[in-house]
Amino acid sequence: MKWFKKFLPASAFSQTVLLIGSLLLVNQLVSYLSVAVYFIQPTYQQINQLIARQVNLLFVDGVDVGREHLTMVDALNAKVRDDAMEIYNQKQAREAGIERATYYSLLSSQMSEHLGGKAEVRIAQGENFEIWIKPPQAPSIWIKVPLTGFKDFGLSPLTLYLMVIGALSVAGGWWFARKQNRPLKRLQKAALSVSHGDYPAPLPTDSGSTEIIEVTHAFNQMSHSMKQLEQDRALLMAGISHDLRTPLTRIRLASEMMVEEDEYLKDGIAHDIEDMDAIINQFIAYIRQDQESNREPAQLNDLINDVAEAEANRAGTIELNLSTLPDIPMQAIAIKRVISNLVENAARYGNGWTLISSTLSDNKVSFSVEDNGPGINASEIDELFQPFTQGDTARGSVGSGLGLAIIKRIVDRHHGSVTLTNRPQGGLKAQVWLPLD
Repeated sequence: MKWFKKFLPASAFSQTVLLIGSLLLVNQLVSYLSVAVYFIQPTYQQINQLIARQVNLLFVDGVDVGREHLTMVDALNAKVRDDAMEIYNQKQAREAGIERATYYSLLSSQMSEHLGGKAEVRIAQGENFEIWIKPPQAPSIWIKVPLTGFKDFGLSPLTLYLMVIGALSVAGGWWFARKQNRPLKRLQKAALSVSHGDYPAPLPTDSGSTEIIEVTHAFNQMSHSMKQLEQDRALLMAGISHDLRTPLTRIRLASEMMVEEDEYLKDGIAHDIEDMDAIINQFIAYIRQDQESNREPAQLNDLINDVAEAEANRAGTIELNLSTLPDIPMQAIAIKRVISNLVENAARYGNGWTLISSTLSDNKVSFSVEDNGPGINASEIDELFQPFTQGDTARGSVGSGLGLAIIKRIVDRHHGSVTLTNRPQGGLKAQVWLPLD
């Protein structure tokens, strides 16, 4: 069965079309055989029987071959009262086209039974439908019976009928399968949108089978619940972040009024407030959906230069290795936040050296940020993209652990990818790929 499954189409639409097409093919074959056996064959048998009776009438009283009738052909032609039959000898039959007629064994055997001896039946199709019979009473002659009711259409009516019905049936089956699978395709696109953080309007539930309608209804409920949960989570975190700023502001004001003898405490408090304020900013950045609908073409190198210029006052060296890149559609503010976060991580965990590069390959643009710090254990790299996760063992524990989670969320919404790898020379390399369109 495994080898058979290899030849089956994978999609439900293709499988449905194949099933309907196979059933229609079997139906066409059965219909063709049924019509041939129960309609066409009896009709030809009746025609064959009627012609046999006429042939027998020619020989019922014998054939008078005398002075008046010099040959048997002339004698038989004299007995034929109308144009229903024509009698030919072998030479005349060849001249009249007997060799172009097709021999039918079934009709020949039936004619032999009706005439009481070995007979031969041939049929010629041209301007007229002609039946040739070699009777056992006179094997040296041929009798031609023209059938004016039959004409050669080039394609038999039965074949034409079956072809039209088959084509209409296949087209109807294709339309039915497409109609059944359209809600599934719509459901697939909506599920991809939800996975990227976009919550589409409820899908219509007025088309498709009852099972698909139920699945669509369940998906709408799930999407609504996820959207509500995301909104509640964002509201909760935003409220907490906002409420924390008020006591921090009061603490900052109180520290400013401390006496000079407590200057060391004042500096420590100010430093802690800055750290807490940075953590709050990360919370706010994380709960942002970054779903601005307007994506406009922008130059990635310009964003890198802006970030490098803004970080120039930080202790350490920033090197640039930028290639020529085309403009790509993006949310420039969000991508700039990605670059800034990566550069900030490199400056925080490195040893004073940062390299920012950009390249173009395989219909994608890419930029990377490298540092010369201690690096990260390879087994911990995948976990770093989870919220509130830090590489504590190797690179210290500063911040809330949301920086890389924010980066991955933004890159995913741009249908890109981000990876972290340890440099052979030491340190970490973060690389981001973005599609050209």
